[in-house]
Amino acid sequence: MKIVAGIDIGSTTTKVVLLHEQTIIGSKTSSTGTNCKRTVKLLFHEMLEDYDLREDEIQYTVATGYGRRIVPADEIITEITANAKAATWLMRGKANVRTIINIGGQDCKVIAIDDRGIMTDFAMNDKCAAGTGRFLEVMSRILEVELDELGMLSERAENIPHINSLCTVFGESEVISLLSQGRKVEDIIAGIHKSIAKRVGAMVKKIGVNEAVFFDGGPAFNTGLKRALERELEIGISVPSDPQITTALGAAIVAYERSSKNLPKYQTQTKRVAPL
Repeated sequence: MKIVAGIDIGSTTTKVVLLHEQTIIGSKTSSTGTNCKRTVKLLFHEMLEDYDLREDEIQYTVATGYGRRIVPADEIITEITANAKAATWLMRGKANVRTIINIGGQDCKVIAIDDRGIMTDFAMNDKCAAGTGRFLEVMSRILEVELDELGMLSERAENIPHINSLCTVFGESEVISLLSQGRKVEDIIAGIHKSIAKRVGAMVKKIGVNEAVFFDGGPAFNTGLKRALERELEIGISVPSDPQITTALGAAIVAYERSSKNLPKYQTQTKRVAPL
C-alpha cells in the first residue's frame, strides 16, 4: 500500500496527515513545543500504532511550516504552496477557490490563486500576533472563556463595542477596561471578532476579493470569526471540516504527486509579500 505523509510544523501546533492514493488515512495534531523533531517523531509513532502501519510503508514525506527545515523529510515546500494545493483539492467539484484566508498561531496570510491552484499574489502579517490564534488565546484567558466557546458566545452579542487595538498587549488592556465598565463578555467577544475581521479584510481587499473564498487555520473553527469576516467582505466563505490540518494535507497531496508521477520538486517563487 502506497502511503505518503504531510507534516506542517507551525509556530504553536504541529500537524501530520497520512494519505493513501487520494484518501486521507488519518491525521494528528500536537503542540509544537521546543523540540520539533521530537514532536514529529511522537506523532508518527502514535499514527503508526493507531493505523497498524510500519514505518517503511510511508514512501514519501513532505514538510512545510516554520520548522520544515528542521525535521527529516524527502522534500520541503512553503506553507503557501501547501495551502493552495489543499484548498483546491478540498473544494474540487464544489467551487473554484480564488482567495484563501489562513489564520495561524502567530501569523495571517491571504493568498490569491488562479484556476490551476497556483499562487498569483499574497499578503502576510507576520510582524506581531495581532489578529492571530495567539491573540484569540490571550483574549479567551482574560475573559475566562474556553477558546472553542468564543464563536457560540459571540452569537449572543447585543451591543458590540468598538475595539481599537489588535496588539496583544494593548488589546488586553482595552478588554480589561471594557470588563471594568460592566460590558457583557458576549459583546466583547463579538467586538474582538469584528476587529480581527477588519484587519484581515484589509489584507484581502489589498489583493482583491475573488470568489470562492476559503478560510482555514485553527481559528477557522470559530464560527463567530467566520461570520464577522463574511460581514466585512460581504461574501460567503467556505471552511473545511478540519481547517487546522489543511496545510499538512496540502503537503501530503504534493507527496502523493511526487511518488506517483515522479515529478520534479517545487521551485518556490515569491511574487509579493505585503506585511501589515
